Amino acid sequence: MTKEIENVTFLNKIAVVTGGASGIGKSCARRLVERGATVVICDRDAESSMEVATKHCCISIPLDVGDPAAIEAVSDRIETEIGPVDFLITSAGIIQSTPESPENIGIEEWDAIVDINLRGTYLCCTNFAKHMCKRGSGSIITIASVMGMRSGPFHAYGPAKAGVVHMAKTLSAEWGRSGVRVNTISPGYVLTPVLQSAIDAGLRDISVMEESSALGRMVDPDEIAEAACFLLSDAASAITGINLPVDNGWLSAVNWHTYGGVRQTGR
Repeated sequence: MTKEIENVTFLNKIAVVTGGASGIGKSCARRLVERGATVVICDRDAESSMEVATKHCCISIPLDVGDPAAIEAVSDRIETEIGPVDFLITSAGIIQSTPESPENIGIEEWDAIVDINLRGTYLCCTNFAKHMCKRGSGSIITIASVMGMRSGPFHAYGPAKAGVVHMAKTLSAEWGRSGVRVNTISPGYVLTPVLQSAIDAGLRDISVMEESSALGRMVDPDEIAEAACFLLSDAASAITGINLPVDNGWLSAVNWHTYGGVRQTGR
């Protein structure tokens, strides 16, 4: 699969990456540019978005995915001023600040997480897909999380990401006959700047996260980007409606802690 991904080219393709100013979105934008795509970064952090766009030869358009009218306006603007969008990666999202018990999560925080992570993703998909469906082609990747696939103490973030997974499946069936593929990537513990800040502040223990995975390490944002490039490409032309975990085997290994953890030697 590595050779296939390395040979993927997206010349004359237009890609939109929400949340492209940092973390996973930034890595996805960079990889798409390297493969020849014209990339539009849409992020509410206009300053950081412009810095990334300047450095990596992207186009920056400010966007808050919590604003439905803004999403529609930006989608129509890109189609009119830049060209038909071939790819969409919905990486914009916010995390739950702490693993609180549900009775201690303020409803304002809960609403914000669901609003951005689930509703914002849905609105981005629908607004960009309406153009793709008319043309009869397009590929969308929603970014979820393994927290949407397992129980955990994130009572807003986990359900929101589970909703993203299910939503992408339903949209893949809805738009499949219109030539639009929709897939999800569910990252494991990715060493993004946000997570690194939490580690540095003593809020997360990196050794616990590493030991919970089969490969015994963190995921690099570029590894998510590589998976995204594959799913967007013609090499994945028959793949739609899937949820691809890119998690270093966290899902397969986490239950091993009940029995003392993954064996270090493999014997």
